[in-house]
Amino acid sequence: MSNAPVPPDGPIGAQPETPVCARHSDRPTRLRCTRCDRPACPECLRDASVGMQCVDCVNEGARTVRQARTSAGAVVSTGRPIITQVMIALNVLAYVVTVFQSGSPMNNQRAGLFTATSMIPELTANGEWWRILTSGFMHFGLIHLALNMAALFVVGPVVEQELGKLRYSAVYFLSLLGGSAAAFYFGTVCQQLAGASGAVFGLMGALLIVFKRQKRDISTIVVIVGINLVSNLFTNASLLGHLGGFVIGGLLTLAMVKAPQKNRNLYQIGAVSVALLLLGGMFALRAAELDTAAELVLEYARTCR
Repeated sequence: MSNAPVPPDGPIGAQPETPVCARHSDRPTRLRCTRCDRPACPECLRDASVGMQCVDCVNEGARTVRQARTSAGAVVSTGRPIITQVMIALNVLAYVVTVFQSGSPMNNQRAGLFTATSMIPELTANGEWWRILTSGFMHFGLIHLALNMAALFVVGPVVEQELGKLRYSAVYFLSLLGGSAAAFYFGTVCQQLAGASGAVFGLMGALLIVFKRQKRDISTIVVIVGINLVSNLFTNASLLGHLGGFVIGGLLTLAMVKAPQKNRNLYQIGAVSVALLLLGGMFALRAAELDTAAELVLEYARTCR
């Protein structure tokens, strides 16, 4: 007499194979995407409003959902202000090089790099056009650098988030050129210009427009800008450079946020082009004046050297 074996629970016969993840063929899984019903491992699934969806369906859904945009047309983002951080890094790096060359953190204008890149009207008009841009990364000593970088650190991220990286870069560099153009066109022949103040004041003008557009209180910005401009009258800072940057940054940002949604990019490109033509015209006219007026060159040689 023998005992018959007890049959196992469930159906007798071959068991169905466990499906594998659609994206990872080496991962068996019984989970599925609620949208496309494909097998997916836990790593490839994301929480959805109903069930879980695979990353492919999530990405496809993101492309079909209209992303929120700012008044200037930039995608709303809370990411890092990359452009602002890069600009701060470049300014600090340039300062460190001038300190190393001059051997002094306060008298770094004696450095070879500073001499070759700061804006001197006579040299600029004689073909050294890079100075109108490179001068925006030179600073007269540590205090000058610290004040500009502190302002850039506070104002920059707000404007960058509203305008987006590309528009923000355009406002930054055109404000820098606006400061150089104003000092070059309206300033004295022997004025040496250096510093990111033109760009920083341009961002202040941009922030003023952004806050006004968002119907936020602008009184604090107006007071800060006013104090800085008035203080220029009692220091060696370039009032013309600050005003030039402020005007260009404010007007360019105004054009960007006021551009109609239809063909917005075209309008904004047009605004940037007009600003470039205006600044280029100022540089060209002043250069022609310095080139043809011999007495101005003689004045430079007599009073500035």
